[in-house]
Amino acid sequence: MSEPIKNRHEFMVLFDCENGNPNGDPDAGNSPRVDPQDMHGLVSDVALKRRIRNFVQAADGNAAPNAIFVEQGTNLNRPIAKAYEQTGGMPPMKGEKTNASKQDVSRARKWLCANFYDVRTFGAVMSTGANAGQVRGPVQVAFARSLDPVLPMELAITRMAVAGFEKHHGVTDKPGMGSAELAELEAKAPEDKMRTMGRKSLIPYGLYLAKGFISAHLAADTGFNEQDLTLLWRALLGMFEHDRSASKGVMSVREPLVIFKHVGTDTDATQKQQQAKLGCAPAHRLFELISVAKRDGVETPRAFADYRVLFHAKRVPAGVDVGFARTGTGGVAEITWGRPDPSLGVAVE
Repeated sequence: MSEPIKNRHEFMVLFDCENGNPNGDPDAGNSPRVDPQDMHGLVSDVALKRRIRNFVQAADGNAAPNAIFVEQGTNLNRPIAKAYEQTGGMPPMKGEKTNASKQDVSRARKWLCANFYDVRTFGAVMSTGANAGQVRGPVQVAFARSLDPVLPMELAITRMAVAGFEKHHGVTDKPGMGSAELAELEAKAPEDKMRTMGRKSLIPYGLYLAKGFISAHLAADTGFNEQDLTLLWRALLGMFEHDRSASKGVMSVREPLVIFKHVGTDTDATQKQQQAKLGCAPAHRLFELISVAKRDGVETPRAFADYRVLFHAKRVPAGVDVGFARTGTGGVAEITWGRPDPSLGVAVE
């Protein structure tokens, strides 16, 4: 595996949702998440990381070195146990826990970092079974927030079928009934009782902005390398393309993905490398280089075309390169450094 990345990065990704629920809130009947003070939409960091994981799993077949540790519907203790099996065997039990030494934990932790993309990238708590320690990941993503208020709606829907007869005029089905018995009950049920009502939550439209951070310092600990970084850009650009469902409506990442790469300014190579690692400007100043606002005359945005993206090129601090990424041939991320390609429609100031 190649060396860990040497440069600190930040990134910004715009995505929108049309007639769908971008991130349901379980505490609010799965309605779209909103900030109750200003009604701006929210999408959790966990939801975004899940989509990145799903893309990597689909792209690389869930095989090492890009296997996924936090898979849907799995037991995390299984890969932790495998890490011990691959690095010297399970340590002896002491009470209800394994009596692992620091060396045992370190070897298992290193094996998991080397074989699981999401451990290397996002980190993980791996002390749920045989203790493999904790990993603080170099890539962190904040909650995404909509640029304007969104309107959560709950619509009534009709399902033209039922899944049981227990409430319909004494016609009752029971577990274990065969298809012939169920067909007989179905024939007895009134037609108007063969429908059920439901609810569906959505927003008509919302454009969201997510911000992310990549630490070269933490990458050195997990082994997050340039190949991993390239895969991350690809996953961010394509994370909704393999996550379609009726509830999500139409969700799309809007190009370009904006990347800030710290490269340093010092004439001394060692000092410049240190600057590239630690950064040459605060993250919030870099995020302010991109402005997204509604176009003149638009009161209620209903499409990405209702917004204008502006790059403040004159305010880029020394020691930072700005990249604009789009999905290119073969699904790879094509990055233009300095100024965006005119075809992306980003205005430059």
